[in-house]
Amino acid sequence: MSRAHLKPLNKQTIVITGATSGIGLAVARRAAKAGACVFLIARGEKDLAALCEELQATGARVAWSVADVADADALAEAADKCRRLFGGFDTWINNAGVSIFGPIRETTLEDQRRLFETNYWGVVNGSILAAERLRERPWGGAIINVGSILSDAPMPVQGVYSASKHAVKGFTNALRMELMRDDAPVSLSLVKPAALDTPYNKHARNLTGYAVQNPQPVYSTRVAADTILYCATHPIREITVGGGGRLIASLYNALPGVAEPLLAKFAPSLMRDRSSAHELYDDGLYDPSEDGLAEEVHYPMVRQFSALAEVRKHPGIAAGVVAVLAGVGLATLLLNQRTGPTRYQALRSRLDPRDWVDTDSLRGRFDDFAETVRHGLSEAGTRAHDFTDDARDRGGRWWNKTRKSSRKALKKHGKIARRYAEDAGDYAKTHAKEGAGLIALATIAAAVGAAALDARRPDSRLRNIGRF
Repeated sequence: MSRAHLKPLNKQTIVITGATSGIGLAVARRAAKAGACVFLIARGEKDLAALCEELQATGARVAWSVADVADADALAEAADKCRRLFGGFDTWINNAGVSIFGPIRETTLEDQRRLFETNYWGVVNGSILAAERLRERPWGGAIINVGSILSDAPMPVQGVYSASKHAVKGFTNALRMELMRDDAPVSLSLVKPAALDTPYNKHARNLTGYAVQNPQPVYSTRVAADTILYCATHPIREITVGGGGRLIASLYNALPGVAEPLLAKFAPSLMRDRSSAHELYDDGLYDPSEDGLAEEVHYPMVRQFSALAEVRKHPGIAAGVVAVLAGVGLATLLLNQRTGPTRYQALRSRLDPRDWVDTDSLRGRFDDFAETVRHGLSEAGTRAHDFTDDARDRGGRWWNKTRKSSRKALKKHGKIARRYAEDAGDYAKTHAKEGAGLIALATIAAAVGAAALDARRPDSRLRNIGRF
């Protein structure tokens, strides 16, 4: 696969879907602040116009287009507008998404299809369009799909949403392999946030009958936005934002038989917001929601840092820091003991495996064992030799006996065979003579009978001979 040459943010044009709320809003503001040209896509025209004015007031180059990501033609028109204004794009971020809270069996198929139209088909439409545009550029670019930690650990009450994110993960990984096969200079990243401080629960269709919330720990949208923009400049295959979600996903993948009963029992209660009364909001499942560009709301305790994401973004620095801290800790432990500098020698003597056992005793036991083995092998060889000689003697005696018996049997049965042959010859001769006599008598009787019959005839020759 040709390596994509990802530009610095201040030289990029970035397209963001779902740009007026939550993660998309945070990405748009931080990308504009970093000097990137930003092209915004969302369904709500009012919020798009307001956000564009806000960012342009800071000196950023920003444009927007109203489009539903489920409409491939509308997305293509938005991409053409971006090309006309900015000459194309370097990074395409598929962020638009909707959700449903409630049991799967109580969710209508119409609502489920609509959710998939946005969450899955919106990602498909954006990814295919971006891949076709970016592969034509000699330096390529980046596609970033915003998934969820629920693609690794599905959650009850959010079953339909979890299914859509599983589909996004499978599609993203498959498309990445196809781009590798085609040698396309396109970097394709999957970002999987855990629970974030967004209006997500207010934009979702709520079928539970009570107020809902994301369970702790909850992370700031800034953390996810910074991770997404990092992927715009660094080719990362997959990255998780939020260690709490990663912990649950790891438990689910390692011990699904344990995790599923626990999630089935406790997840619904953890997602229930008992501090708020249930209110009917204008969810964004079918129509755009207008919430005044609120980036972070509602949660009293929000984490501003994800150690897991930082380690994934900077593995070399993380490894170096861990090594330094481990060295400092070990040195502190050794030098602060009462034995002082001799602590190392004492520790070394404790860890020396040669002092763990009595080597002389072990060597003596080994020699005894070796002598026993040699003695046993010698006795086994002697027994095998004796057994071989005995077997050879028995075999010779059996062969001689068998040969003598065979000769006697052959001589005896030969005599019997000759006697039977002579008797058979005599019987044949005798019966041959008897047969000849019988044939002669039968011939004479036939002649006499023929003569008697002929004598009865008037013109018999025998009668005429008698007269003569």
